[in-house]
Amino acid sequence: MELSINQATVRYPGSGQPAVDGVTLALRAGDIGVLIGPSGCGKTTLLRAVAGLEHLSGGAIALGGQEVSAPGVHVPPEHRRIGMVFQDYALFPHLNVERNIAFGLAHLPAPQRRARVAEVLELVGLAGMQGRYPHELSGGQQQRVALARALAPQPRLLLLDEPFSNLDVDLRERLAHEIRAILKAAGLTALFVTHDQLEAFAIGDVIGVMHQGRLHQWDDAYTLYHRPATRFVAEFIGHGVFAPARIRALGDDVVVETPLGDLRDMQECPLPSAYPDGLCDVLLRADDIVHDDAAPVKAQIVRKAFRGSEFLYTLRLASGETVMTHVPSHHDHAVGEWIGIRVEMDHVVTFERGARASAPPAATSPRTGRGIGAEIAEPR
Repeated sequence: MELSINQATVRYPGSGQPAVDGVTLALRAGDIGVLIGPSGCGKTTLLRAVAGLEHLSGGAIALGGQEVSAPGVHVPPEHRRIGMVFQDYALFPHLNVERNIAFGLAHLPAPQRRARVAEVLELVGLAGMQGRYPHELSGGQQQRVALARALAPQPRLLLLDEPFSNLDVDLRERLAHEIRAILKAAGLTALFVTHDQLEAFAIGDVIGVMHQGRLHQWDDAYTLYHRPATRFVAEFIGHGVFAPARIRALGDDVVVETPLGDLRDMQECPLPSAYPDGLCDVLLRADDIVHDDAAPVKAQIVRKAFRGSEFLYTLRLASGETVMTHVPSHHDHAVGEWIGIRVEMDHVVTFERGARASAPPAATSPRTGRGIGAEIAEPR
């Protein structure tokens, strides 16, 4: 593994809760990892610890198999061969693009410096812009120059701390895709911090969801969305709500009773014995709910958000529960209108009724209800 973090803890003097609390993860060479979570969750502190800008109170960090951080061990940042890209770009306004990028290449002879600058500018799509100054560049171009400067010394690991936060929304997602392509072309290992899920999904091979200093799950985007390890991950990733449910046996199968009707023939479903009396909360994603005027279940539109090709409707059932659904935008219903809905899902994610955010879901069983079909990791 290029980056290995084992039970890393960062505690600031005088603070009760650690800023980073026992985080464990591994990042393979050439992969892009992303840390995501609400403000103050510890993701930037963890990134700074990897860079050597914060000391560990416990645990260890290794780069390329070499331990660089642990209690009593601290390799200085300048000896870690790490590149960093910050949200404010940190370009020198009085230096042109070439001199900005060459800033970390003072150890090379001038011809090699010029060649390396030209090489990384070609890589980031800014060939021929050596003579321009930062104020002559767009925000996206400035970000590419900052990336080129970080790539120029050929680091073994690149760290990016909210690098797109100063850009508009459309440019952020497009630049995330482009920078992913650049990093892959360079064969570089990278760890990226953001609070934007679309950025995380666009750039990351593996994504870690953090909350209150702890890493709740370290997985690919599909698994985070469909197999959340804790209730917090389920709430934080995507659009969805929890509805009260009851799991009961029906012959060799199981049925999940919900306010939208019974869910049957699930490919994966917890056993009724997973919860006292089978009572639980079921996660209902917006894409699990289908608008169908012929459906027997009706719901009232209480809010709608236009997303171009679709609306995101927030609906209230007659029983009072709230659900969400994506609806094609030509289905333009008014707030207050009642529409028909039905559930379409092949597996369910359930949690203990009213469980705390860190609680894991129950292990699931196959559709026959015999045995355990999947294991869900305990939160770290």
